[in-house]
Amino acid sequence: MNLVKRKTGVKTTTKPVIQRHPVPVLGIDYKVEIIYQNTKITELTVENKTIKIILPNRYKKMDNKKILDVAIDKMYEQIAKVEIERAMEKTRIMVGFAPEEYEIKPMRTLGKCENKKIILHPEIVKYSRNVIDYVVLHQYCHLKHKNHTQAFFNLLKSYLPDYKKCEEILLNI
Repeated sequence: MNLVKRKTGVKTTTKPVIQRHPVPVLGIDYKVEIIYQNTKITELTVENKTIKIILPNRYKKMDNKKILDVAIDKMYEQIAKVEIERAMEKTRIMVGFAPEEYEIKPMRTLGKCENKKIILHPEIVKYSRNVIDYVVLHQYCHLKHKNHTQAFFNLLKSYLPDYKKCEEILLNI
């Protein structure tokens, strides 16, 4: 029994959501649970491989799938800001150069490099840190070699000898 809820008198309804199971974050699969409360703001917490999305009661009658999609996308964006910054800094130190700028935005691929700018999809955080680091390094190598030439792969392999393991993970999605 949750004594805090009993003392405060907060009415809580829990409704498990199955539509988007599992939700991967940094290579780990999470279950999703939506909780309706008498609150004004939406909250998202993670406990024991479960993502709990706390919504105001006014959303009870709305389509849970749409709400879930928006909440998970926002979560990916927030995690991506931290994880991509980490991977960009790690890679910059490793290779000794950096893009003029980078951006995080949804697109058809996980990453691309154009005009000396690296663009990464926020859903890259579905994968483990090793895969994120690989995708970032891959884009860094495109700063030196635009196409997938032998020189490109030689550069990639010089920094990450087992890069093909990460490629296999991305090909098997």
